[in-house]
Amino acid sequence: MTTLGFALLGLLAREPLSGYDLAQQLKKPVGFFWHARHSQIYPELALLEAEGLVTHRVIDQTDRPDKKLYEITGQGRQVVGDWVTSPLPVPAVRDELVLRAYCVWLADRGRARAMFEEQARIHADSLAHYEAIKAWFEAEHHEQIRDITSPHFAGYAAVMRGVGYEREYTEWCRWVVTMLAAE
Repeated sequence: MTTLGFALLGLLAREPLSGYDLAQQLKKPVGFFWHARHSQIYPELALLEAEGLVTHRVIDQTDRPDKKLYEITGQGRQVVGDWVTSPLPVPAVRDELVLRAYCVWLADRGRARAMFEEQARIHADSLAHYEAIKAWFEAEHHEQIRDITSPHFAGYAAVMRGVGYEREYTEWCRWVVTMLAAE
């Protein structure tokens, strides 16, 4: 099964969703850490249904075409639960900004500093966004974010990773800028 399949199962374990709703969830909140194209979702749902991991029911709509509402099965919950704890391959790191830092000694110092300042700003903006989501989680779901059986805990855990990542990346970019500004 593809990672997209597991992502869809994880979303459907929270609540039944249409294909359109799944696409929206893959933009936000899941889009912060996993991406998929809209065109990939429906074929993946068909495969999941063929494997008995999801089912669907048709919702009649008068002003729009009927929609399919997908729901995870017990077998689907088991499969995604097993996947969560299965061994994870070590990902190949591909970070172009780190590669540029590796070669920064070859660049014009002023232009390099400006580029890293821009990257620091971009990551600081992302950090502010994650921190706003974190504050919302804490205000809205303060008890559930500590309940490891709650999907709110899982969402909060993902947001906390985003906060840590963006905080460290921002600090690193600012450090590079400081070093490039030194005489």
